[in-house]
Amino acid sequence: MHPSRRTFITGTGLLPLSMSVLGQGASPALAEPTSLLRRRIPSSGETLPVIGIGTSRRYEVEPTPEKVAPLREAVQRFVALGGTVIDTAPSYGTAEDVLGLILGQDGLREKVFLCSKVGTPGREGGAAEIARSFKRMNTAMIDLVAVHNLVDPAANLATLRELKAQKKIRYLGVTVWRDSQFADLEPLMRREALDFIQVNYALDDRLAAQRILPLAAERGMAVMVNVPFGRGQLLKAVQGRELPPWAAEFDCASWPQFLLKYVLANEAVTCPIPGMAKAAYVEDNLGAARGRMPDAAQRARMEAFVDAL
Repeated sequence: MHPSRRTFITGTGLLPLSMSVLGQGASPALAEPTSLLRRRIPSSGETLPVIGIGTSRRYEVEPTPEKVAPLREAVQRFVALGGTVIDTAPSYGTAEDVLGLILGQDGLREKVFLCSKVGTPGREGGAAEIARSFKRMNTAMIDLVAVHNLVDPAANLATLRELKAQKKIRYLGVTVWRDSQFADLEPLMRREALDFIQVNYALDDRLAAQRILPLAAERGMAVMVNVPFGRGQLLKAVQGRELPPWAAEFDCASWPQFLLKYVLANEAVTCPIPGMAKAAYVEDNLGAARGRMPDAAQRARMEAFVDAL
């Protein structure tokens, strides 16, 4: 069994931001934090908050009021604190249906930068899958649709360019989630005009920083980062450990913030998308989008610390 996320938030002796910074009796008006760091989408100049929500596994629940309620609370808190980016995919079980239920209330759809994917080969199959995503999420426009795991990029990118021209989507891109896919991703990035790539990158999975992230900066592509907690292994490795005192030098108050700030310290990264299924996780993760980021020397110290675990 994986240890609970709360173990990592409280294991440092700290509570989520809404309680730790202001105390449990603080008024809600005073509890709102400072603005989140934002970064540009190079192809348009639009800016996004640097932490988003990933919906794989955690949002794959039965779309009933009882099961959706805590996820709705997490998304509402995320938006209230200034978050916008939510990433999903047709292959994430019921996640698109659940998002459709959540975003259909309280005007949330208009406040969210909604991202999905296409992972079916062929023009007809890919187009049909995208059409289902629009229907499942009950939206007339999806901000970003990416080719999932480089499935038939020629056919699917052609479809996405048509949808972009029709203003049904605003951005297009491609995704990978394993280092072994970089050999196919790199030449695709060199020959195609992409608004976004999505890639795996974490404190214990640093290969993307060697060629993929610099190439994205060179080619003017925004970068979303999946599995920023190292597929759960990083959080497991630091369970029960105190944060090193020097983490305070870059305004870090929890292990999740430590790991996210490492990823964000690479300025080629636009937005990591950790899973967030509870409001407390939202509050903690968004703390990584505030304050100082580690510099090169601090990043090297973070790498040495994790490599020694």
